[in-house]
Amino acid sequence: MKEEFRILSTTAILGYGFPLESFEEGMKRKPDLIAVDAGSTDPGPFYLGEGVSFTDRGAVKRDLEIMICAGIKENIPVVIGTAGGSGAKPHLEWCAEIIREIAKEHDLHFKMAMIHADMDKEEMKKALADGKITPLDPAPQLTAEDIDATTHIVGQMGIEPIMKALDSGVQVVLAGRAYDPTVFAAPAIRKGYDKGLAIHLGKILECASICATPGSGSDCMFGYLGEDYFRVEPLSSVRKCTTLSVAAHTLYEKTNPYILPGPGGHLDLTNTTFEQDSENTVKVKGSRYVTAPKYTIKLEGAKCIGYRTVSVAGTRDPIMISKIDDIVEGVRARVADNYRDKGYKYNLNFTIYGKNGVMGNLEPVKNAHPHELGIVIEVVADTQEQADTICASARSTMLHYGYEGRRATAGNLAFPFSPSDFHAGRVYVFSIYHIIEVEDPTKLFPIDIVTL
Repeated sequence: MKEEFRILSTTAILGYGFPLESFEEGMKRKPDLIAVDAGSTDPGPFYLGEGVSFTDRGAVKRDLEIMICAGIKENIPVVIGTAGGSGAKPHLEWCAEIIREIAKEHDLHFKMAMIHADMDKEEMKKALADGKITPLDPAPQLTAEDIDATTHIVGQMGIEPIMKALDSGVQVVLAGRAYDPTVFAAPAIRKGYDKGLAIHLGKILECASICATPGSGSDCMFGYLGEDYFRVEPLSSVRKCTTLSVAAHTLYEKTNPYILPGPGGHLDLTNTTFEQDSENTVKVKGSRYVTAPKYTIKLEGAKCIGYRTVSVAGTRDPIMISKIDDIVEGVRARVADNYRDKGYKYNLNFTIYGKNGVMGNLEPVKNAHPHELGIVIEVVADTQEQADTICASARSTMLHYGYEGRRATAGNLAFPFSPSDFHAGRVYVFSIYHIIEVEDPTKLFPIDIVTL
């Protein structure tokens, strides 16, 4: 019988933070691995397209400082996935620079593997021409023009590049874009543990204590991987893992409760069982990995589509509130008429908080009667100047828009800020959300070994 492989997951996303007390509890359990997933597509395409992190540098450094100092001191591998939040070259280098600072400040000396996840555009176009790239629903078919227009393209690596990096004897692995569970699963699979159980455990650990009750993305979680099971344990006394909380998290961000796809295959959870192992721990069995006939990798890319200007306002006028839909359409029409001859290409959007602002057309409460509304005017145009112009026109038109029953003419809107309009800068969309067929799961992910 194999000894349990022990994994300390620090936080849901690097930079979200974790209590030092929880981390120390994890270290008392003698982990074989300290790991964290640093990214996600959840914040949208801007961060990938712009090449910046959505987590704060100081917060990321704080988390890494605790993890790396402990890992180097105790000779425990530290593995970080999707560096910088999106995992492209600028994100990887940004995170590497923070690690270099930590090493210098604490006089630490170790080897680090940097795994690149950027896709070469010419290789992508060749793969497209060869029929190796297919869309993920509802993405459209990819074109060579889409590839050229995309700022950064990353591939979501599986376990193989991380295992290869660990084979080189490094103490820290800093990976570009990675399938979330791989940073937890790869070191265990490399040691001979079951692939299905390891990846399922990684799926739970990648969000740290969100699988506990009460859940938190800013607290540590501990995983124990045995030959035919795994266990998960929160490291804070205020949290418990229950069969319901762990099973529910297995479904997190998934459309099918039994089949969870990833690089090279999928998890089959048809026969998975969840057992309350102790008051606050859960044991899981039966998870199985199914290898796909062809190895595929998910591609992500973002392109700039324009520039955004935003204005925020509110109203408490019950008459205006009752007529807000007609007022919005009237403002749209007036702005369009004013700039008809300019040839501007723009999108003017009104988000009305208090009336379908969150759910939009899916809002089930159709006849709400709020006493106030929050209004966000958003414009995306080809240039920042054009976005400014259209936003200013829409804002001033709505401010003084005449409607039946209006009593005050000084202005319809209350503005919390001066200036009222804000430059939000470049706007990106996901231009690539596809899968690519590959023969070698490591070929697209080159590894640099750095000695610090």
